[in-house]
Amino acid sequence: MVCRLRDEFMPSTLADRAGIILLDLFGVTVAGARTSEMQSLHSRWFVEPGPFTPLGTTLGTTAITAAELDAIASCCLELDEGNKYAAGHPAAHVVPAAVAAARMSPTPVDGRAFLAAVVAGYEVAARFGHALARDPRWHTHGHWGATGAAAAAASIWGADSEGVAAAIDSSSALIQVAPWEVVLDGNFSRNLWIAGAVRAGLDAARLSTAGLVHNRGAISHSLGDIVGTLDLDRLTDGLGDRWLLLQGYSKQHASCSYTHAAVDSVQNLRTGAHWEPDDIELVGVRTHSLATPLFRRHPSTRLGAMFSLPFVVAAAFVADAIDVDALDPNGPVFAAAEEFSTRVTVDAAPELDALLPRLRAAEVTVTFRNGDTVAATTSNPIGDVDHFPFDHADIYRKIARLVGDDVAGTLAGIVDQLPESDDVARLLS
Repeated sequence: MVCRLRDEFMPSTLADRAGIILLDLFGVTVAGARTSEMQSLHSRWFVEPGPFTPLGTTLGTTAITAAELDAIASCCLELDEGNKYAAGHPAAHVVPAAVAAARMSPTPVDGRAFLAAVVAGYEVAARFGHALARDPRWHTHGHWGATGAAAAAASIWGADSEGVAAAIDSSSALIQVAPWEVVLDGNFSRNLWIAGAVRAGLDAARLSTAGLVHNRGAISHSLGDIVGTLDLDRLTDGLGDRWLLLQGYSKQHASCSYTHAAVDSVQNLRTGAHWEPDDIELVGVRTHSLATPLFRRHPSTRLGAMFSLPFVVAAAFVADAIDVDALDPNGPVFAAAEEFSTRVTVDAAPELDALLPRLRAAEVTVTFRNGDTVAATTSNPIGDVDHFPFDHADIYRKIARLVGDDVAGTLAGIVDQLPESDDVARLLS
């Protein structure tokens, strides 16, 4: 599939979707690079000098370091594109590796080859995510996504099918350990897991092109044993007919996607309402059990806040948007959300689990101090492939809101030029 997309024919629907994903990811990466956390990281990263600039910065460094910093920035706001069937974020694992591979290539990489690599890498990563039943102690970043990074890099470097398979298999021997508890503790280390998977994919593709690794089943020992179990039928089901690339979601809230349906419900209830947060006695949230790790309270960092369902719901009542500033511990919303969160209860609902993965629903019930109640249910977050999916115009508005019209316009222009480019590395500079 990887080589066929590169060497034969790629449907325009896939190329068009890839363009939307790229605009989304490039934009949220710039927004992430502007955060105080990333600014601090840039100042102490001590980058190796080079000609490549991570998005949203003025640093000059190597292709791989730029890819790592882009990967970290892309996920640090929890605004990057995801895929509910993979239960994670394929694009953030794949695109920085594809960009680095194009920059490292000894010969220019044209736009068609680049887009084919992005599409193929996304599909490989998403299918491994879909086929993987993770041990619940593992977070979703940093392991199965490396397979897509390896596929994209190997494709760009001209590997044949055996070489691509060897790169994919080898990447699974280089993956990150990704404990959920690190995320819930608000530890910024979590944001480096995708960067680790990007490097793992690039290193695996290097090993493959050097003829030093082969497809020997390393994945069965890592993804298929230590991380969880693999359903091989799921891995290849409908391959070439069903494209998980076309079934991703776009995010409008800067928080874990498992909070989004609840936030959408709160915003629906607040639209046109004549009550204030002080009028509320209690808020009850019911959602699917995938969100159970997010039931923790009292975060102290942005990351911890993004992964605390009661905190994010509280923030949605005291702020008009869950945006870049809302969950900043140094911002005005944080303390108010912490206080309000004591009135928020959260529970897992077995009947909502039965709807997964197609529906990721949440119910929110508000009880007022005078005894009145209102409620709202959201079947899927807005931006989901099955619920008000975002098209190119929606993504452009999202990115313009995050980074301004000028930057959004520049990024959109670059993505528009990609298909006809004869040198992607030069275009992306």
